[in-house]
Formats: sequence, structure tokens, C-alpha cells
Amino acid sequence: MKNTKIVLVFSFFLVLAIACGTKKNTFVSRNYQALTTKYNVLFNGQEALNAGIQEINTNYKDDWFQILPIEPIEFEEKRIDITEFGLGAGFDTKEDDAPKTLSTFDKAEEKAVKAIQVHKMNIDGSERNRQIDDAYLLLGKSRYYQQRFIPAIEAFNYVIANYPNANLIAETKIWRAKSNIRLDNEEFAIETLKLLLTVRDTLETNLPDETKENGYTTLAVAYIKSDSIQKAKESLLLATRTQKNKDQAARNLFILGQLFAEENKKDSAAMQFKKLINFNNAPERYKIRAEIELAKNAINDSMAAISFERIQKLIKNRDNRPYLDVLYYQKGALNEQKDSLQLAISDYNYSLRVPKGDEKQRTFTYEKLGNLHFKNSDYQYASAYFDSVLQISKDTLDLRIRRIKRKQKSLISLVQYENLVKENDSILQLTALTIDAQKAFFEKYIEKIKKDEAAAAQLRLNQLAFGNNNTSLASVNQGKWYFYNSKSTSFGANEFIKIWGNRKLEDDWRWAQKAKNATQEKEIKEVSQKNERYDLDYYVSKIPSDKVIIDSLYLDRNQALYELGLIYKEQFNNLKLAKERLERVASLQPAEDLILPINWHLYQLEIILQNPDKAAEYKNFITSKFPDTKFAQLLLNPDANIQGEVTENEVETKYKEVYYAYKESKYDEVISAIDVVLPTISNAELLPKFELLKAYAIGKSKDTENYKKALEFVFVNYGTTEEGKKAQAILTQLEKKSKE
Repeated sequence: MKNTKIVLVFSFFLVLAIACGTKKNTFVSRNYQALTTKYNVLFNGQEALNAGIQEINTNYKDDWFQILPIEPIEFEEKRIDITEFGLGAGFDTKEDDAPKTLSTFDKAEEKAVKAIQVHKMNIDGSERNRQIDDAYLLLGKSRYYQQRFIPAIEAFNYVIANYPNANLIAETKIWRAKSNIRLDNEEFAIETLKLLLTVRDTLETNLPDETKENGYTTLAVAYIKSDSIQKAKESLLLATRTQKNKDQAARNLFILGQLFAEENKKDSAAMQFKKLINFNNAPERYKIRAEIELAKNAINDSMAAISFERIQKLIKNRDNRPYLDVLYYQKGALNEQKDSLQLAISDYNYSLRVPKGDEKQRTFTYEKLGNLHFKNSDYQYASAYFDSVLQISKDTLDLRIRRIKRKQKSLISLVQYENLVKENDSILQLTALTIDAQKAFFEKYIEKIKKDEAAAAQLRLNQLAFGNNNTSLASVNQGKWYFYNSKSTSFGANEFIKIWGNRKLEDDWRWAQKAKNATQEKEIKEVSQKNERYDLDYYVSKIPSDKVIIDSLYLDRNQALYELGLIYKEQFNNLKLAKERLERVASLQPAEDLILPINWHLYQLEIILQNPDKAAEYKNFITSKFPDTKFAQLLLNPDANIQGEVTENEVETKYKEVYYAYKESKYDEVISAIDVVLPTISNAELLPKFELLKAYAIGKSKDTENYKKALEFVFVNYGTTEEGKKAQAILTQLEKKSKE
């Protein structure tokens, strides 16, 4: 009896297996295979695909300062593995002996392949399992995310060719178009998508709203790839008519606003950002950024005021703490537009103090602060802020960062010269004092040090007595036993070392001699340093008394003032500071080689500032004291007739011609050609190149005096350029040789 039951059960399952197999086209087998494929294999594959997409979305970081990509994903350089081609779907059944870790997309592909190989029902040339087209679609998607676009297209093409009436045929065509866009076949993608979205949708059957959204979004990607921005905007507008996919719809609205803003169509941009703000289901990050972009694109004061109020409310909302850095930054920008510069600086500083703020946002905030200080001629502060930008930024190829780097390079020289002037002025003032006056000065200084140290010590005692959040034992202990709290024990250990020093763990550790061996060298060093800080003779002895050293301080200070005048005049166009520095150095008996260039630059400044009387004084000084120089000749015989300017390309070509002529030792020809072309040049960067080349030609063909005059002209007029510095270096060498 028992054996009979076993045989009957076995027979039942055998018949069931045969009836549900993949070789017979029966109602039971078709539905069994479809059910098993959908709710077993494909379900797990789709879950793996969704997990992979979620991981991409989590790890992807948008650059909100650029126009966002429509599809938030970054692919590496294209990789095409030709070994992937195989059967109609492009998969291979060979397995490697060595086990490998599968990614989520690998798992999705594995499930899709399993569904096709195990559950397909290809009977009499027709596929009877209605889930196999879904399996091929899953296979193509997983390969798309693995950046294997050609095998992905093969899978999509298999569905399109063999299942033309499948429910997912439209989605499959959209995914095929996405893969073609990644392979730079955007024209073919546009053609197929237009055929799907216009012809099929109007002539055959209405596509679902979600499919239309995906289709028009993909079409916009193709148009952007082909630089058809206007058509891309039209596609995005069609994609945002319905908002089935809240993430992509919000992204499309934001990108639409960015594209309109890029074209300075602020009304249209504001309309899209308002739509996004009013889109209830939109992710919060898009809505916050839309508020910021709306403020940026305010077309009048009333709109700016409304945006200002909205941003203030957003700042007060504790839920917006992750966005405080960008909100404070935009609030500062709005205050800056209203000329409320102190409020703007305050907001920018609040933005910088937000913990874990976006690094790129910090670079923009530091740049804003640097620019504000730069406008106010606070160049040292500006330099510090620009340096912070360069320290944070990792994108060295960014044009903005390169521009800041160039500005910072000039500021570094300026700050160095300003510090040198300040330091040398202080030392020279001390050297001019009598010994008694020097001692009186440092007595006041030592007294100030003692008061400051006493105040700091008293503050420390007050903190220990009353406690604060950082140092009080009461605040860190929080009711726990002392040694259970790591903060308490750490604090106590530090306090012990401050009071007792480093003591060995032994009996009678409090005795003073126990500490001597451990801290003797440290104490001697500290006492020595402390004694120097309070030693009057130590300070007085540091004041230079050697005439050679004092003279070098004068020379360095005067040279720095002259360089500052040139930097303010030529690089920063700050005529007021340039005039101040040059007038000061002119009053300090500068070196003989600086007298002519100082007066020449002061003459040019007075002409620009429209002070003809002062300009005439400098002109008379140059023509009377330096009559044989080119500067005097220019002042006495200015060129009235200047030929029309030539294009920059022509000038560069001309420079190459005269340079090759110089290489061929045709020096007279070089000088003549440069004299002809110089009046036609408007590019300030090319002028010093021609002048220096002309000086070289004069040095090769004429006497040393003429060579020096030509170099002197380059040095005086273009002292801050590379050519000016080269001319100065050659002049210095020539002077040394003449003295030997």
C-alpha cells in the first residue's frame, strides 16, 4: 500500500512536469512557464536592477553650478567587448572557472539569461512564453548600465524584431535609442523616437503618459548631444506636460529653467522654476535649488525682494539645514546686489561656517569674499580668500579657477612687496632712534606682552573656576563616574601635565626633584625663550647698526615701492594707489636707475587722471634730465598718425616672420619691420614681445649703449611682464660687466 502511494505521487509530479514543460504548446505549460518566469526569475532580476539604479542615484553628485545632465549617470570611456556577441540576444553560455563577484547589474543580467535559456518556449518558430520579451528588455537594460551598449542594442533589437506587438515594445525602442545616443548615433535615435512619439502615437494608438515622458526625455538627451538646444527645450516641455516620474519630471523642469537662463530669458526661466517649486511631489533638493535659481534670475527689485523673503524663511526652517551653505550664499548675493556689503559679507561667512558644506560652493563663497575685498583695495585679504579657493578646488582645468590663479599670482607678489615695505619701514624707523628711545620703545612692548599673558592666564583660571562647554569637568562628566568618561579622563590628564609635568609612576612623585630629570631640558628651553621675550637688551641687539645692512633695507624698500606702483598701475588699474607708491618712492632718493621709470609712469598716470600741470612737470623733468632716451623722444615727437589696427592673427603671423628673420641674422630687417608693425598693435600682451625682440636685434647689430636704451624701454614700460623682467636681468648683467 505504501509503495503504491509513492508510485502515484511520483506519477502525478511526472505528468505535471511533462504537461508544464517548455516543449508542449498547452494552456497549462504556457501559463506555468510565464508565471514561473515572471514571479521567480524576472522578479529577482528586476530587484537587482532596481538596487543598482538606486546605488547610482545615491552615489551621483550633481554639479548645480553647471547645466545638469538629463540622465544622472556618469559612464567611463566607451568599452565594447566583441566577445559578447553570440545568439540573437548577444549572451554567451560559457562560464569561467574562477569565481567572480557579481555586481547588481551582473545579477540582473544573469537572471535575464536564465529566464531566456530555461523558460523559453520556441515552438514552430514562435515564442509561446509571453514573459520572454520582458527578459530580453531586462537583459538590455542591465547591459546598458554595465556600459556594454552594442550587446544591449542586440537584446533590444531581438524584442523589436520578434515581438512587434508586445506591450513593452515602445519602452524597448526608447531604451534602444538611449543606447544609440551613448554610441554617438544620436541622429538614428532621433529618427526612431520621432517615429515612435509622433507617427505611432497619432496614427495607431495613444501611448501611456509615462512612456511619452520617457520618450521625450530621451529625445531631449539626443538633441542636447547634437547641440540642438532649441529642440531639446521643446522636447523637455512636452516631457513635463505630465509628471508621472516625479524625480525625472523635477529634473527636467530644473534643466529647462537652466537652459532658458543660459539664453538670458529670465521670464521663461522663472516660469519653469516656479512650476518646480509648486510641484508637490518633487524631491526637496530640486525645490531648494529652484528657489535659489529663481532668486538669481529675478528681473526686478520686487521679485528680488520676494526671493529674499522666501530664502530667509527657508533658512529658518530646520529641515533645510543640509542646504544652509547655498541659502546663505544666495542671501549674501542678494544683499550684495542691494549694495548692503557688510550684510553680504556676514552672510558669506555664515555660508562658510556651515559644517560639511559643499566644496565647490565654498570656492564660490571664498571667491565672492575675495572679489569684495579686491574692490575695496584690501588686496591682502583678497589674496587670502583667493588662496582658499585654490586650496579647496581640485579642478585645475576649470577656466574660473585658472583665472583666479592668475589673479592670485599677481596678488602674491603685491602682498610680498607690501609686507616688505611695512617691515623695512619699521626697522628703519627704529634705526633712526637714539639708544634711549629704542629702549623706551621696547620697554613699552615688553610691558604689553606681560599684560596680555596675564590676561590670558586670568581667563584660563576663570574657565577652570566657572566652567565652559570646552574645558569644564562638570560639563564633560555628565553624571558618570570619572573614569567611565573618556572626555573627563583626557581633560584630567592634560591638566595634570600642565601642573606637575611628566612624572614617572612611582612613590613620592610630588617631590620637585622627581620632575627635574623628566622635564629639565624642556624647562630650560622654555625659560630661555621666556627670558628673551622679557629681555630688553635682546631686542635692542637685534636692531641693525651696520651701514651696509641699513642701505640694503633702503634699497629693498624703494624697489618694492616701485614694483607696487607698477602692479597697481598695470595689473589692477588702481591709479590712486599706483600714484601714492610711485610718489613716495620718488621722495625717498631712489637708486639712479629707478628715477627715469618712476617719472615716466607718474607722467602717464597724470595724463590718465587729467592733471595736465603735473604731467607737464614730469615731462619737463624727463626731457631735461634724460634728453637722449627714447622716452624724451616720444614726449617731444609723439606719433600723431597711427595706422589702422590689424587683426590679432595677422600680428601673430608677423611676429613669427620677424622672429625667423632674427634667427637668420637679418637684424636691420627685424628692426624696420617691428617699427612698422608696432603702431598697429592693440593687444597689450604682444607689445612687450615685439619690443624685446627689437632690443635683441639692436644688441646684435648696434653698440652697447643703444642696446641698453632698448632694454631700458622694455623694462620701464613692461616691468611686470616676463619680457620686462628679462630686460631687467640683462641690464643688471651689463652693469656688472661695465664695472668689472
